[in-house]
Amino acid sequence: MGDSLRIVLLGAPGCGKGTQAARLEVSLGVPAISTGDMLRAAVAAGSELGQRVEGVMASGALVDDDLMADVVRDRLAQDDAAGGFLLDGYPRTAPQAGTLEEILNGRKLDHVVTIDVPDEVLVQRIVLRGRGADDQEEVVRERLQVYAAQTEPLIAHYDRLGLLRRVNGNVGIEQVTAAIESALAEGRAA
Repeated sequence: MGDSLRIVLLGAPGCGKGTQAARLEVSLGVPAISTGDMLRAAVAAGSELGQRVEGVMASGALVDDDLMADVVRDRLAQDDAAGGFLLDGYPRTAPQAGTLEEILNGRKLDHVVTIDVPDEVLVQRIVLRGRGADDQEEVVRERLQVYAAQTEPLIAHYDRLGLLRRVNGNVGIEQVTAAIESALAEGRAA
């Protein structure tokens, strides 16, 4: 693909971001980097940063913005991300979006893809897959409210910057992948 490709993937819990990130990593040839994977990799590396992350996670607390920024900065500095990346799960808030701009240090994002799925469909998907206690309907609805409050403003922000690509996630997995690839191609041509 010659030039680098820097993409952020947004979407509510259950929209299929992780599935799409894994598929796009192969088709686009850039690493898919999820916040969960970044945190686990930092811990596994046993670095000073990893030990800080491990301490926070062991306490059951959420990793705060400053620590998450350090993890993202560390991950994006690795060689495999030099030609681009697909970020899944970061940024989640407007302050994190500002931090990502600082981390990129003048390099720009190419696309921000949001996978749109109606809330009722998301609730059904997550409750049906039922992996754990956080897949109960009331917990899922709370997570969707948090997403709407924290992450929806990011969608407007990236739309104003002309980076946003909206994709219907309420279709089959292959169709969603094709729609994302098509939206990225159109975005590059624009």
